[in-house]
Amino acid sequence: MPMTPVLAVLFTLAALCALVALAQAARARAHWRSRRRLRAGHHVLWMLVFALLALLGGIAGTALLGYRRLTAEAPVATLESRALGPQRFALAIVLPDGTRRDVDITGDEWQLDARVIKWTPRAVMLGAPALYRLDRIGSRYRDIDRERSAPRSVIALAGERPLPDLWQLKRRFPQWLPWIDADYGSGAFLPLVDGGRYVVTLAAAGGLVARPADAATAQKIAAAGW
Repeated sequence: MPMTPVLAVLFTLAALCALVALAQAARARAHWRSRRRLRAGHHVLWMLVFALLALLGGIAGTALLGYRRLTAEAPVATLESRALGPQRFALAIVLPDGTRRDVDITGDEWQLDARVIKWTPRAVMLGAPALYRLDRIGSRYRDIDRERSAPRSVIALAGERPLPDLWQLKRRFPQWLPWIDADYGSGAFLPLVDGGRYVVTLAAAGGLVARPADAATAQKIAAAGW
């Protein structure tokens, strides 16, 4: 994760304060050896002040970095829809590595499902990203009666991103993987519109989030009354 200017300033100040504290410690030692106790004590006080500032800067930077990791979102997929007919769409799914999957679905909305490995908050703050495996892409209908009776589309995506079954390991050997919080399914959906572009991300806390990729798509979704 790239470092922001605020983080760079905090860690730089912490490093400078640590260097000043070391310099004060060296001068205090030299004065102590020369039996200048008062001056040695004076430098010891300054050493403690700068050491405290270095510690505070490091803690603040680490806490802020952890917060950014805890709330950051990682890209999962981009989707593009093209109308083929009434409630029929061609949907292109592009993964972050460039892999593309083209499918046809029937319905009013698309829904992307994934299986997620969620870490404990402490592990996330230390940099452990949430893991996922895309499961399926399917369709939904806005009308409940149509959802019950109309044909739906479900296309398997398993295998797009291989993921070890860490949940099974967690259950068998809990003492080995204490920082895995849970394994569960997460889904995100949005309306299908002609010429729509969408982005799906995964929050560090473990959950899929779907958004329009551009203003034109957002306007089309709003015009559809969603």
